[in-house]
Amino acid sequence: MEIFQIIGLGIVATIIIVILKQTRPEFAVLVSIVTGVIIFTLILPHLAYIIDTISSLSSRVNVDFSYFGTLIKIIGMAYIVEFASQVSRDAGQESIAMKIELGGKVLIMVLAIPILLALLDLIIKILP
Repeated sequence: MEIFQIIGLGIVATIIIVILKQTRPEFAVLVSIVTGVIIFTLILPHLAYIIDTISSLSSRVNVDFSYFGTLIKIIGMAYIVEFASQVSRDAGQESIAMKIELGGKVLIMVLAIPILLALLDLIIKILP
């Protein structure tokens, strides 16, 4: 199972990072970033499967595909923001991590506004 590969990689990377932080902290951050990228590449086929499945479901239900695309962008942005903020935290930059998260939240809201407007229009049409 791939989960054991991911867990094993994470544990080995954690041990390496703990050892490197004592002698070469700048390499510890690089190991963290490389580990994150490797884990991301391991799960990429699974993410593609999820996107394909949701896409086929949205076409069966006759949902506007632009909403689906927006939702996928929002989910992807949330994962990328989380990864970037964790890298900043690993580097000891908590304040930068918080600013990355704030920027991500604002941009996610910007992407979500058309969906919110469509929901409000639907609610207004339903109400007498």
